[in-house]
Amino acid sequence: MGLDMYAFRVKAEDVIDDFNVRGQDAGREDDLEELAYWRKHHDLHGWMERLYRSKGGDKESFNCVPVRLTMEDLQSLAMDVTKGRLPETVGFFFGNNPPDPDSVAQDMEFIGKAMAAIAVGDAVYYDSWW
Repeated sequence: MGLDMYAFRVKAEDVIDDFNVRGQDAGREDDLEELAYWRKHHDLHGWMERLYRSKGGDKESFNCVPVRLTMEDLQSLAMDVTKGRLPETVGFFFGNNPPDPDSVAQDMEFIGKAMAAIAVGDAVYYDSWW
């Protein structure tokens, strides 16, 4: 048990809004292309929760709640990752893995893939489960 985190791309026509993708609850996982997977990267999760709240997300628990990432969001994330500004985030299932060069490289690889997906008209979402 722990914090599992995912980023995925979908076709633009499957976007409903910043928090919902058409068919996500109908077993259409084949339409989602995984761009990244993280395990217990709690500070990145905290950054994503802040983004979710800033977009109007109002679920009490930021768990199993997708949030759409725009090009601007990814540019901001890239800046925060490279400058070491991900918010310190704690949670019972989150573990204690401080950022290191490998996690920064993985985050930047994801950001590049996500920007490329958006550049061709697809949408990118972050989701988690803990």
